[in-house]
Amino acid sequence: MTHSLLAQEIASQPTLLAGLLDRELAHIGRIVAALPPFQYVLLAARGSSDHAGIYAKYAWGALAGYPVALAAPSLHTLYAAPPRMAGALVVGVSQSGQSPDIVAVLAEGRRQGRPTIAVTNAPDSPLAAVADHVVALHVGREESVAATKTYTAQLAVMAAFAAHWNGDPHYLADLRRLPEAVAAILVGADAIAARAERYRYMNQCVVLGRGYNLATALELALKLKELTYVMATAYSSADFRHGPIATIAQGAPVIAVAPSGAAHADVRALAQEVRARGAELLLIADDPATLALAQTPLALPAGVPEWLSPLTAILPGQILALHLALAKGLNPDMPRGLHKVTKTT
Repeated sequence: MTHSLLAQEIASQPTLLAGLLDRELAHIGRIVAALPPFQYVLLAARGSSDHAGIYAKYAWGALAGYPVALAAPSLHTLYAAPPRMAGALVVGVSQSGQSPDIVAVLAEGRRQGRPTIAVTNAPDSPLAAVADHVVALHVGREESVAATKTYTAQLAVMAAFAAHWNGDPHYLADLRRLPEAVAAILVGADAIAARAERYRYMNQCVVLGRGYNLATALELALKLKELTYVMATAYSSADFRHGPIATIAQGAPVIAVAPSGAAHADVRALAQEVRARGAELLLIADDPATLALAQTPLALPAGVPEWLSPLTAILPGQILALHLALAKGLNPDMPRGLHKVTKTT
């Protein structure tokens, strides 16, 4: 990979994830043990953090049985009409912990007497100050504007809560092995980089995923928009069939996220369908037969359980977005019009 700050931060993820798990896995277990009873989770986030929340909807629902609702922070700020939070565990996810609307959701949760958790890379932030419990990401300052290491760290925290709530020790064991799988993807970074030039003149694309990896599709589309200015639109493979598939014409670029698991067959079937319509197909998958469908296969390591696959599946997308930005002559560390900390009210 290159010597850009973004490349360095992508490459740092295996080490940082291992360190995060060493420092926070037991702490998260203690938080889970200390929480009072609750019926559902109300989760507030923006941007990449919101995609981590979408992952939590699946991981916390599937492994722990908790419904997860994504908060509408504007109810608290623009409309001054906060909803009733009876029965909720209120969770705020923010890299900087500084966005006033996310802070407002947790502050209201505390006012209503609900338990609150902040997940942030800034344990001294306003978000952390209003939370009963704080989980720090421990990834150091993220110098590049586009989130990479903070995003995978947030996913790891969501996964750790899911594993502790479930209580089966094999989920925790799977999670501890994750940094090795992430490192294995980085070994193939140069091969992914070599494929980026093919898409130098791409100005729009579709990104597909389902289940746990709907979050991956959304995050990859965001990375392409931020770094390459490609109008990338993410869809659930189920929703894509309800109308948007009509946009597929000869040569239309489609990226499908299809690791092994319950959602694999559906995403693969849709990939075959868009290929038959003439799409230019990029596939992020671990199954060789599925990868063989693509003009551009982006291979994942085998053996990662589906519930953890978003932590590996996003890496090829991060690397592709980085090198596509470079192929277009863009600065991947400073995308136009963006700032590292975004405060919304």
